Amino acid sequence: MMPRSTSPSSWLQLSTVTACCTFLSACSEGVLLPKGPVGAQEKQLLLEALVPMLMVITPIILLTLWFAWWFRASNARATYRPRWEYSGAVEFSIWMIPLLVILFLGSLAWIGAHQLDPYQPLQSKRKPLVIEVVAMDWRWLFIYPEQGVASVNELAIPVDTPVSFRLTSATVMNSFFIPSLGGQIYAMPGMQTQLQLQASEPGNYRGLSAQYSGAGFSDMHFQVLATDEAGFQAWVERARSAATPLDATVYDRLAAKHESSGVAYYAPASGALFDHAIDHATKRPESTSGVSASNPGTTLSSAGSEH
Repeated sequence: MMPRSTSPSSWLQLSTVTACCTFLSACSEGVLLPKGPVGAQEKQLLLEALVPMLMVITPIILLTLWFAWWFRASNARATYRPRWEYSGAVEFSIWMIPLLVILFLGSLAWIGAHQLDPYQPLQSKRKPLVIEVVAMDWRWLFIYPEQGVASVNELAIPVDTPVSFRLTSATVMNSFFIPSLGGQIYAMPGMQTQLQLQASEPGNYRGLSAQYSGAGFSDMHFQVLATDEAGFQAWVERARSAATPLDATVYDRLAAKHESSGVAYYAPASGALFDHAIDHATKRPESTSGVSASNPGTTLSSAGSEH
């Protein structure tokens, strides 16, 4: 017998599966590889919810395959019961087991949602670092009010120190997300939201926008530098050496640019700049309608926060 030749479509499917497995094995960060206490709690919550769901879906899949095999046309041992209509055990199983699972998952989600409240400060002996975040088209502005510096598309934080984020948007609704540290929360024009995160390990982590906001959305990402206290202070000093101050006038020019950009530093940074960003956004014509001036098709369809 001659071996059957492999069709081009089969080779394409095999190559796709191999590439996916390679990419997944190369992943070194994400929600399942947390680098902070918030991300670790969220991962634990996901696993605790996954187990009871698998306890329901796995028997269903196995029973479906078994039924298809047992009641096949060639099986003479399968009993045909055309008048069968009720079984107390079956009715109990199909109603009570899902009900118990839903009650368990609901309780788990209720408790987890309160434990992971993004407005609740993290327990630590160290003083939290306050960072004010402004989402723009299409970059992120980070303001350090206590250090008097600011940066674009680069976020530096000390390891094992709670970070208290205050977030808003200069244009349309956006979503602030650092997968390795956990949490995702929306930033909205004219409003302020909060998020508490902490890094447990030094490293360079990826930050991004999880909300489509226009043509430059794919470039709206930033780098998170988690270092020790000495490394963080060195970063602050490097930012303080910047020759460009950040006041209300410079901020307005920065917010008016609808383009992506690289890393930039500003010093000194005005302490009242975050409040100005909130007030400035409410005065923009597109902020009231939720439509970006540079992206008429981008609207604020919903508002809320996730953690």
